[in-house]
Amino acid sequence: MNWDWSAVSDFMPDFWKGLLVTLQILVIGSLISFVLGLVWALLMRLPTRWVTWPVGAVTEFVRNTPLLVQLFFLYYVLPEWGVTFSALTTGVFAIGLHYSTYTMQVYRAGIEAVPVGQWEAATALNLPLRRTWTAVILPQAVRRVVPALGNYVIAMLKDTPMLMAISVLEMLGHARLFSQEHFQFTEPLTVIGVAFIVISYLASLLLRALERRLVH
Repeated sequence: MNWDWSAVSDFMPDFWKGLLVTLQILVIGSLISFVLGLVWALLMRLPTRWVTWPVGAVTEFVRNTPLLVQLFFLYYVLPEWGVTFSALTTGVFAIGLHYSTYTMQVYRAGIEAVPVGQWEAATALNLPLRRTWTAVILPQAVRRVVPALGNYVIAMLKDTPMLMAISVLEMLGHARLFSQEHFQFTEPLTVIGVAFIVISYLASLLLRALERRLVH
């Protein structure tokens, strides 16, 4: 086996296209999972079962079914009911929805870890419920859950190649097409392997810096 640097050079234009798509999936998918996960967590704290039971059922279903099945359902089944989105939009939403059921549990743990005295102090100060959550509870909860949320960002990055199943050309998708067209597999697959390692490492550094900033 001989390493061909010319194959790497030929692959790089496709690599940059795939990298851009991968980062779009990661950033937007992470935002969806963080926001929606917080919504699920807050809804599960409501005192009425008419809300908590449906939310619990939906999140359990999503969490316990494979992401690949959800991708196929959203991309191939929903259009039969008249609901159609692009492959990229479907993939980003699917991965964000899937991971929101995990971030929900992270938020719940963070909220429950807030000392009872903080709730009692907010009550003693007669703070409105909204103010209690935004100024007292959530800031403390988020500080506690940043490391766990960061782990899911890395996991989400490693799951982005699944979107290739619904024709989204992220890094692996472009590498696969290039390999099939040029019959050179080692170079493009090695390049994206290194890219995943580098992106994961940089993301972990960023999350550590954010964690230190929140703690201090």
